[in-house]
Amino acid sequence: MPRYFVTGATGFLGSEITKQLITRGHQVVALVRDPARATLLRALGVSVHEGDITQRDSLRAPMTGVDGVFHCAAWYKVGEPSRLAYATNVLGTRHVLETMRDLGIARGVYTSTVAVFSDTRGEVPDETYRYDGPHLSHYDRTKWQAHYQVAQPMIAEGLPLVIVMPGLVYGPGDTSGMRTALVDLLRQRLPFTPRRTAFCWGHVEDTARGHIEAMERGVPGEAYIIAGPRHTFEEAFDTVASLAKVRRPLLHPGPRAMRAVARVTSLAEWLVDLPPALTPEALRVMAGTTYFGSSEKAKAALGFRARPLVEGMDQTLEHELRVLQRDKPSR
Repeated sequence: MPRYFVTGATGFLGSEITKQLITRGHQVVALVRDPARATLLRALGVSVHEGDITQRDSLRAPMTGVDGVFHCAAWYKVGEPSRLAYATNVLGTRHVLETMRDLGIARGVYTSTVAVFSDTRGEVPDETYRYDGPHLSHYDRTKWQAHYQVAQPMIAEGLPLVIVMPGLVYGPGDTSGMRTALVDLLRQRLPFTPRRTAFCWGHVEDTARGHIEAMERGVPGEAYIIAGPRHTFEEAFDTVASLAKVRRPLLHPGPRAMRAVARVTSLAEWLVDLPPALTPEALRVMAGTTYFGSSEKAKAALGFRARPLVEGMDQTLEHELRVLQRDKPSR
């Protein structure tokens, strides 16, 4: 069985990729910054190595002798600008791919994102589309740089790399701002959902499976969009509210209102610390934007499939309700 190296294996998507690889009987070598977070990985039989993709010297030993590389580690925090965005998403990707090249590893899968397209304004582009800015967030910009200024040039030089491009990834184990909003809805604390803002909603299990399909069936040098079905933020959270039998948010501000608030908060952020969801960047990202991409190529070439939103949200909701019940303070 092949032996794979995985970055981001303690993260949301990387941990699911790792679990699915182990389930298929593969060996996995994981790079982790904090060994204390790797208890589950060790229990699964993963070979855990302490290191950081921003430190190139920590990569060579664990990557030596593997048959393939899954590079899915990334910095992803909309509304929280940080120097870690460039260090992780751009320099970290360069370190991983250069080490893969230097060691002569036969195959690799790099996790890009449809966010490199930024706001598609309702269009559903395929892998041939290219958007060159400006970008709405540090995440979008640094993932664009990693995709077009690191991964693609190295592919052109002969690196046997496949690029996969997920959309919004959700499901049990998520720790992003999207999960925060979902929990706020369940607690009846979500004040609004923005109107017309829409994403491709991909369940984490399907997205992880798409990565493995890309490793097994993808053509080196090709990119594959592995995004889920398209829904507005309002539709997705109405679905959750209906399933959980909780009240839907009453307010649905449109793009102009969201951009107006972003302008106001751009002044306020110099005076007070704003929660991530109310920073100018986060508000701009949610101001009627569409982060879309067509998965038709991945469906035809890889056999990729994404479950309907209602099915994925039902499973996610079951998990989140268990967590909320577990964490409920005892009287």
